[in-house]
Amino acid sequence: MAGNVTLVDHPLIRHKLTLMRKKDTSTASFRRLLREISMLLAYETLRDLKTRDVQIETPLVTMSAPEIDGKKLVLVSILRAGLGIVDGMLEIVPSARVGHVGMYREPKTLMAVEYFYKVPVDLANRDVIVCDPMLATGNSAVAAVERIKESGPGSLKFVCLLACPEGIKTFHESHPDVPIVTAAIDERLNDHGYILPGLGDAGDRLFGTK
Repeated sequence: MAGNVTLVDHPLIRHKLTLMRKKDTSTASFRRLLREISMLLAYETLRDLKTRDVQIETPLVTMSAPEIDGKKLVLVSILRAGLGIVDGMLEIVPSARVGHVGMYREPKTLMAVEYFYKVPVDLANRDVIVCDPMLATGNSAVAAVERIKESGPGSLKFVCLLACPEGIKTFHESHPDVPIVTAAIDERLNDHGYILPGLGDAGDRLFGTK
């Protein structure tokens, strides 16, 4: 971990990410790989979930065993590509509630514009994980987290597949209290706000729209 950023540098993640970066990887493969990496990212992201001991009956004895404590987890997708990460995480925590924040990047200014916002009503005391594959300019992530903070969540984390130094800097200038969990930190942004070397537009590749 460097500062408030956790780089999940597992060999399986590095391998699967390499496959995702290849320009000839099919939509079906890209989707499957993102789901698989997201499951691995969930393992690290949820490492500090609180537990409490409960009494259970095994086939042989009564014992005290841990279970997740508190209210259910909330996964928030920044539309549309964040859905790919949420789908993978739901494989690990199927009882999690799900919210959606619709953002698009204005082409000239690269600033985030909100067009949809729907999250569970009661976020107080809930652990909220905000998901978007790319932390590029950081503007969409900053705006989404700003909106979610208005509901007073118990905790907040941001999970992405790829980040870059510019995006991390922008995000933590606005939200230094929110940890970032990522599978890779790439070199830089290009003039159009895309991560280099990156993997292209994650939404287009996930949904086959280009």
